Amino acid sequence: MAVEKTVGSSSLVEVIDRILDKGVVVDAWIRVSLVGIELLAVETRVVVASVETYLKYAEAIGLTARAA
Repeated sequence: MAVEKTVGSSSLVEVIDRILDKGVVVDAWIRVSLVGIELLAVETRVVVASVETYLKYAEAIGLTARAA
């Protein structure tokens, strides 16, 4: 997928529209340990997409039940 670069400023509405159209995935994993002892572990997964995009891919992997 190619990255598009635009010149000028983007409004908040344009940014939100782009995120909902394409989607965003943020995956973070943090581990803090001291002398081999794990003190803190945080795992975060955030997915932002439009309902249409979610349903399209969720059905493909079987996350939604089809109406009979």
